[in-house]
Amino acid sequence: MQKNIAVLTRDRQDEAIRMSAGLILADDAIHLFVLDRKLEPTEANTMNVELLKDMDQKVYTNFPGNDGMELLSNEQIAAKLLECDNILPY
Repeated sequence: MQKNIAVLTRDRQDEAIRMSAGLILADDAIHLFVLDRKLEPTEANTMNVELLKDMDQKVYTNFPGNDGMELLSNEQIAAKLLECDNILPY
């Protein structure tokens, strides 16, 4: 049975995004949440976020400056987290 896994990142973005991309192999639904700041525009981050989107995984943010991500309020993020089986904070 497919699980919903949320990965929340603020500070350790590279590690969290790389791990999110790796979790795709488990055939679970991955929900990446980039919180409170702009995503660092490194080559690895860009490539892994594109991979997540290409594999129909969800990428959310509460920071308006993150282009290409679904913008949610903190309340909407809290509601999404209630739907998840596992939450991994970074």
